Amino acid sequence: MDLSAGQQKALFAVVVVVLAGLGAYLIAAPHGRHPAPASSATASAPPAAAASSPAAAPTPAGTAGVNIYQWLPFTEQELARAAAVTTQVTIDYNTFSYTENAAGYVAPMNGLITPQLSQTLKNGYATLGVAQTRTSQRQVSTGTASIGSIRGFGPSSITFVVSATQKLTGTTGTTASSAQYAVTVSGQGSSWQVYDIEPATAGNT
Repeated sequence: MDLSAGQQKALFAVVVVVLAGLGAYLIAAPHGRHPAPASSATASAPPAAAASSPAAAPTPAGTAGVNIYQWLPFTEQELARAAAVTTQVTIDYNTFSYTENAAGYVAPMNGLITPQLSQTLKNGYATLGVAQTRTSQRQVSTGTASIGSIRGFGPSSITFVVSATQKLTGTTGTTASSAQYAVTVSGQGSSWQVYDIEPATAGNT
């Protein structure tokens, strides 16, 4: 349905709040190539601890009692799944070892990226000069990632802006770097795949 300017602003504000909560969850959860299984045991917080918890963020004006997902082409569960896929792929994108060939580098992303992107990443990883430097310097890289915002979305795609870090070790020492990527996923329900990842400044739509 068509939204007024005020409703659009309110929707944007709520989406930001939702993403902030989702980002906090994804940051708190263990991320990596082989995440440890979550424990099924839960501990009850003592009443004193519960009472001292921070107050919930105020609901933006005009959105109280409104289900924002009625305005979006995906459900809360679909958004969470798309965000999880995006985060994991960005981590794997920046995680590699000089002992891996191109297929080994892409293997952790199998099923999470499209075949076209898989081939693109293999080609880039195997580029002669890059591969030689990686091997000669015995480079090992570990990545982390967290979603900062949604850049855009359509009926079956979402573009996230992701903040990523990379820790690179090798014979020349250890360096750390950070970058922002625009990562686009496509799909529906619980099935999402990344089909494009590039620097956020490049646009990615």
